Amino acid sequence: MSEHEHIHPAGHYHYKELLIGGRWVAPASERVFEIRSPHDGRLVGRVPEAVQQDVDRAVSAARRAFDEGPWPRMTPSGRAEVITRFARLHRAETEELAALTTAENGSAIWFTRMLQNIVNDRTDDFLRLAADHPWEEELVDASGFRTLVRREPVGVVAAVIPWNAPQQSALVKLIPALLAGNTVVLKPSPETALDGVRLGELFAEAGLPEGVLSVLPADREVSEYLVGHPGIDKVAFTGSTVAGRKIASVATGQLKRVSLELGGKSAAIILEDADLDRVVEGIRYGSFSNNGEACVALTRVLAPRSRYEEIVAALGALTASLKVGDPSDPETFIGPMVREGQRDRVQSYITSGIEDGARLVTGGPGAPEGLESGYYVRPTLFADVDNAMRIAQEEIFGPVVVVIPYEDEADAIRIANDSPYGLNGAVFTADPVHGVEVARAVRTGGFTVNGAPRHWDAPFGGYKDSGFGREYGRHGIDAYTELKAIATGLTV
Repeated sequence: MSEHEHIHPAGHYHYKELLIGGRWVAPASERVFEIRSPHDGRLVGRVPEAVQQDVDRAVSAARRAFDEGPWPRMTPSGRAEVITRFARLHRAETEELAALTTAENGSAIWFTRMLQNIVNDRTDDFLRLAADHPWEEELVDASGFRTLVRREPVGVVAAVIPWNAPQQSALVKLIPALLAGNTVVLKPSPETALDGVRLGELFAEAGLPEGVLSVLPADREVSEYLVGHPGIDKVAFTGSTVAGRKIASVATGQLKRVSLELGGKSAAIILEDADLDRVVEGIRYGSFSNNGEACVALTRVLAPRSRYEEIVAALGALTASLKVGDPSDPETFIGPMVREGQRDRVQSYITSGIEDGARLVTGGPGAPEGLESGYYVRPTLFADVDNAMRIAQEEIFGPVVVVIPYEDEADAIRIANDSPYGLNGAVFTADPVHGVEVARAVRTGGFTVNGAPRHWDAPFGGYKDSGFGREYGRHGIDAYTELKAIATGLTV
């Protein structure tokens, strides 16, 4: 641990300075984010709140490091050596970072541990892909003239991330951006600022050159200032569609490069021949993981009328069985919502569903018994939902799932596509070949058949209001490059 970080016996992280360009510097203001557990309100830590002057310093350091420093001018293999050192350091901190994230945002420890290990593996995947990425290719025309096609770094990247899976959201941007030679200003959410700063420390320890990375915990107003800063060349954002629209408006107005990974209201289509046990397990993890605070969550279940009550009963039993409680308990499946406002938002949607006439199968308003002091909601399942209802059209971002009846397969596909979002989707069927046909008909960036695992080199992103641009794999690296064609005048 650095001399600038103090971890008390109770696990309290206290940062007094900001990490700007890899150096600890005094913040421009005395404003502080105080992070408290959404489970019991205990103090997890404090970190300075960045203001506009801090953004100016961070962007200036990044601009200088990109325009004059060694990082963009190193070979790809040289940059990969630094990222490899980071990967080793980061993997060694798996348990600490999982526990810290759980303390910050209330995600159950089983989930943060699992995700932390996945994130470690994804960093290794990016390193593997970067080793033979076509950073420079040669084209030869019919006359023998040679043209070089180069992938060069975009420049200074503003990476703005949410609180629900902060390590994943940060590294799916930082690793490819850095491997490509960019410099980055990372803006973590106030709710999970501590693990963001800890991440910055590990990069500094790995040997990133001065100026290459800054970590600025900040509020929305300062985030907007960062996005619109003239020294920023690209904005990479994960978060709500409302915020994404604003960011896109500001950034594209200045012709900055932009990638947006936004919200979702994904549908799981259950065909008549589906195995119900497989459906239940698919919904357990596909809909309720990470407290339901996940953009990819399968929050609309489309069930055939021929098996409707059977499916509703099975999913009702599942929802009622999910253990809610202290997120640091390995037996807990669902922890608290990240903050009071998010709890109230989810509760308001539950009330809206009841008022609109949906059938409450299990759950409902109020906190689970004995958990009234934290930001808890009851895992809730609605049936007899019309796809036009708010609870079927708007992203709730909590453990609330709706079951919508359909008449035939064409009706199911129509309902699945009747959404402003297009991030994820699923189908459950005894015939996976036919499941792929269904997947082709649904307008989403990702889709699973019977809960099958997705290859991690495959692109991830959304259609429609779920954003644009792709992360992961070669597409994720190319998102941080510009293409240059050089007609050399040379011949073979």
